[in-house]
Amino acid sequence: MSEEAKNEWWEWIKAIIIAIVLAFLLRTFFFATSIVEGASMNPTLESGERVMFNKIIYYLEEPTYGEIVIIHRPVKSYVKRIIALPNDVVEVRDHKLYINGEKQNQDYLNKSSIEETTNYGPVKVPDGHYFVMGDNRSISKDSRNGLGFIKESEIIGRSELVIYPLKEWGMTR
Repeated sequence: MSEEAKNEWWEWIKAIIIAIVLAFLLRTFFFATSIVEGASMNPTLESGERVMFNKIIYYLEEPTYGEIVIIHRPVKSYVKRIIALPNDVVEVRDHKLYINGEKQNQDYLNKSSIEETTNYGPVKVPDGHYFVMGDNRSISKDSRNGLGFIKESEIIGRSELVIYPLKEWGMTR
């Protein structure tokens, strides 16, 4: 094998090793994927969709209203929407969501999800915790019924986009 061919092989091997290391670093520290299980986030996300989430964003900024987050619990992970921040007061009255006494516009919900949202609260979110709900309010296991308040440390990333199935490719907000 000529010296030129050896150099070309060596360059290819280096490029492949660098690509593998970069993919590992991105997957480990910056981005990961999660599969949506169940219908609790319909119509925004459907069961079986794979979402890519940003793992580093909450080292740079705090979670905020309306973001779809990945919550890690010992048994399983959940995909939910942040409804209220630490020290907020949450109430659902007459199918309308109120945060700190102000009615919230929930344009990401369909009409049936709004109509099926039952009365709840008022409750104050403890310091260092968040209140989350699924977009399909009538069937969602969330802060109202089962998940409780979410510790900041349990939020492992923000959903950025649907990557599968390909026909659903796009941002998740």
